[in-house]
Amino acid sequence: MINMKEFAVIETGGKQYRVSEGDMIKIEKIPGDYKKGDKITFDKVLLIDNGKDTEIGAPYIEKAKVIAIFQEEGKAKKIDVIKYKAKSRYFKKKGHRQMYTKLKVIKL
Repeated sequence: MINMKEFAVIETGGKQYRVSEGDMIKIEKIPGDYKKGDKITFDKVLLIDNGKDTEIGAPYIEKAKVIAIFQEEGKAKKIDVIKYKAKSRYFKKKGHRQMYTKLKVIKL
């Protein structure tokens, strides 16, 4: 028997995330000033599954919310973006560090 855990799919920052209660997630930086322990509510819930029933929104489920607690903000590891053309002495290298927000999901 497979242990089915309740989960939801939320949309934020143009991306979709599958979350369950107790999950720690890293998402794109949320605008605004938050400090550790602040509650953040996501109302763009696309899907909720409790193991027996699945509810799918069109596009979002009304009155569904996912509540998370703010943990920290930071920058991800640096990625290198390289453009190169052989035999033409063309080489460009740039780096990028994406800002992120780390959250702990407490309630679906």
